[in-house]
Amino acid sequence: MQDILTAFTSGSYFYFLIVVGIFAIGDFFGILSKAKVSSVFVALFLFLIGFLTNVLPANIIELAGLSEFGSLSAGLLIFHMGTMINLKQLAEEWRTVLTAVVSMFVVMLACLAVAPIVGVKSAIVAIPVLNGGIVSTQIMSGAASEIGLAIPAALGVVLYAIKKFAGSYPASFFGVREAKDVLADYRSKQKKVLTPSEEESMQADLQKNIGFADRNNKYFTDFVCVAIAVFFAWIAVSLGTVTPINYSIWALLFGAVMSYTKLVPNKILEKGKASGLLSMLVFATIVPSLANISVADLLSLGLSTILLIGVSLIALYIVFYLLPGWKLTKTKNLAMGIAMGQFLGFPATFLISNEIAKAVTDDPEEQEIILEHIMPAYVVAGLSTVTTLSIVIAGVFVNFL
Repeated sequence: MQDILTAFTSGSYFYFLIVVGIFAIGDFFGILSKAKVSSVFVALFLFLIGFLTNVLPANIIELAGLSEFGSLSAGLLIFHMGTMINLKQLAEEWRTVLTAVVSMFVVMLACLAVAPIVGVKSAIVAIPVLNGGIVSTQIMSGAASEIGLAIPAALGVVLYAIKKFAGSYPASFFGVREAKDVLADYRSKQKKVLTPSEEESMQADLQKNIGFADRNNKYFTDFVCVAIAVFFAWIAVSLGTVTPINYSIWALLFGAVMSYTKLVPNKILEKGKASGLLSMLVFATIVPSLANISVADLLSLGLSTILLIGVSLIALYIVFYLLPGWKLTKTKNLAMGIAMGQFLGFPATFLISNEIAKAVTDDPEEQEIILEHIMPAYVVAGLSTVTTLSIVIAGVFVNFL
């Protein structure tokens, strides 16, 4: 009997089932609540509870055989996202980058404001962590540990895990409000009946947009699409090692250029029927960080964590919703979503964009309209803060420890 039980509760497939099951539960509640409760939040919360209660092994992602595949998937998925943004749209996202940068400074000032309460060293560690991701967390917590600052070092790890919870709900909430406005505007325009001359002009524009990928659509099979994504991910990662530009920026630019010139299909991994699986694999790479947190850590560092994140969120709301800071971008709701990018980063911004579209409408065409509006802003916000600028900020602030 014991042998039978062991056979069913060990091996990669068993742990893979658990991981996928938790992601599925997150999706279920995301759709059920119409994105009021983020699927990202639910999934990360379940993993955290599982780790704290020892129900889930700390290395479950490794046991499921997903660690290496998850790392490889990031470059492919970023290239895929690039094929969803043409160069004109990318140029228009300068407002997103500016808004994201301002939001980082808002968080910085908020953390410094509570430094007398949480401690100056803790505030210094917190700033790059809240602005960024795992790299900036490693820089700050690692440096703090080396010089004997145990509490600030632990705070950095806790903040890194908890901040995703704090950012996912506002990003989803304000994203849904923005999506509803976009959808209402789209539906009102759809009611307009085109004249014969307008219809003819629209058809002419469509003909102009037909490129190499459209004319040779039948050759872009599942494997061809995946192979193209792997090729450009390889080039991007290679360039990332020999240039100061992060590989994710290269991958995003390659995707945008190839899509804009019509050399590859838009949403290439969707055409290759691989985007869903790769999204899950990339998401899996951020799960292990939750396994490093204990109940004792949460209790001892809870006050500082709540205070730093709470003050940061309040400051962002004041600047980008109550004050005219939202004018840097299009709307108040979108500005708040962009400001949350530093709490989430990639792939969470990508996942939340998708769940927002699915929660607001079941119509695929309407979902695409929402994604075209929200996803570029959310993704660029996450990449510009977490992937790039936060590392620079960490490099500066580490000198103040």
